[in-house]
Order: sequence, then structure tokens, then C-alpha cells
Amino acid sequence: MTARAWAELLRVSALFTVPGDALAGAAAVGRRPDRSTALAVGASLCLYEAGMALNDWADRDEDAVDRPHRPIPSGRITPRAALTAAGALTGAGLVLAARAGRPALGVATGLAATVWAYDLRLKHTPAGPAAMAAARGLDLLLGATATGQAPAPRAARAALPAAALLGAHTYAVTTVSRHETQGGSTTAPLAALAAAAGIGGSVVHERQPPRNAPARLLLTALTGAYLRTAARPLVHAALNPSPPLTQRAVGSGIRAMIPLQAALAVRAGAAGTGLAVMGLVPLARALSRKVSPT
Repeated sequence: MTARAWAELLRVSALFTVPGDALAGAAAVGRRPDRSTALAVGASLCLYEAGMALNDWADRDEDAVDRPHRPIPSGRITPRAALTAAGALTGAGLVLAARAGRPALGVATGLAATVWAYDLRLKHTPAGPAAMAAARGLDLLLGATATGQAPAPRAARAALPAAALLGAHTYAVTTVSRHETQGGSTTAPLAALAAAAGIGGSVVHERQPPRNAPARLLLTALTGAYLRTAARPLVHAALNPSPPLTQRAVGSGIRAMIPLQAALAVRAGAAGTGLAVMGLVPLARALSRKVSPT
């Protein structure tokens, strides 16, 4: 029961959406995944899970009303344990980032600050979606700036377009998530649907698309997978903005990050990385049936 409670608190099914951030960031600067990339992935995972634990700690009073089954309000995990886990995971993430190089540590520090600011101050303000978008963008930049041949500023500039697209998707999903407990919004799912279409078009119509036909076909297929994963639940949520359908749209939006990350990697010329990222899809889907990502 304790393991199950921690799995729910940390939303472990959403973990599979994290490694692709750093991998897409490395691809954006023309690097093959290496030890530094692995350290960046580890840092990303720790900081993501820190955010999950801190989120439930900060929302414990609200969840007691809207989600009494969550681990903290149900009494399966104490608030103190959740807050301690958030602090420990943040520290572990920064240590791993430091081992990936000083530039990566700088980005990870900004990411950690954004995560804590979102959970403690910004989540229920108009700045909330922008903070979440910034966190995902920084996570991609973490992979780009992990120790490599290119200077950190140049690496960050090269990865900014990919970070912006991932951030735009995150902004749209976060906007929808604000209605997942009460429902009632048709505008948010429709806006997210339009955003997904725009993001998909931007990925495919890159100024410098992959040169060979197989890579172009793969990019198109991955973009299509992204749109299929994100779009259909958003349409359902727009037609019937009930809490269950809104929550399903949010969960699908989270999982849609995987094909988006894969497409961004292929667009940067790293087809192998893109296929590896897509290998996380069945794992995320299978685990999401047992532990909700929202």
C-alpha cells in the first residue's frame, strides 16, 4: 500500500514523458546521447518528481475537498514526508546536473526555482501556465547545455526553437488542467486543440527539414502521432467538458509530449534518438492504466 501511495503521489506514469526533454535538447545541438546526457536525464527525473511531491503538499487542503482519494488527504502519506521527498529530490537533481557541467547546473537551478515557484505561488495565478511552460522549456535546455563541444550560450540558442514548441504545448495542457476537477470549460480544450495543430505544423514545416526521404517520412509520422494523441481527447472534452473527460484530455496531453519530443529530435537529424524516445510510449500507456498521470 505504501509503494502504491508513493507511485500515486509522484505520478510515476508521467515519468516517461521526461527523458525525451533532455534527449531532444541534445539532438538540437547535434550531440549524440552520452554520459552527460544521461546525467541531465537523471536530473530532469529528480526535479520532475520533486515537483509532483511538492504539488500535492501545496494542494493538500484543496485535494481534501476535490480529491480526497489522493495520498495526502487519504492519510496514506503525511504532508511532512511529501515535503521532505520534494526537498531531497530537488537536491539530488541539482547534484546530478552539477556532474553534467556548470552550464547544466545553472539551467537546473533555474528549473528547480521555477518548479518551486509554480507549486508554492504561481499555480493558481494567471502566470501558472507560463511557469509550467518555462519549466518544460528549461528541461529541454538542460539536455542541450550538458557538457559538450558547443559553448553553453550557443547550445541554448540552438535549442530555443525546440524548447519554445515544447513550452507552447505545455502551456496549452496546463490551461486545460485548471478545469480538470470542476470541468465546465469548452474554450480551454478548443484553444489547446488549435495550439496542437499549430505546433504540429511548425514541426513539419521546418526551414531545414531532414534531407533524406525516410527521415522526412518519420518526422511526418511522429507529428501525426503527436496530433492523434493530443487532439481526440481535446475534442471530446470540448463537446462534453465534464471532469472525467477533461482529466482524460490532460492525461493524453501529457503523454503527447513523447511523440512531440521524438519529432523534435528527428527534425534535428537524430532519427535514432527519436525512435528511442518513442519506445517510451507503450510503457507510459501501460502504467497510466494503473496510476493516473494527473
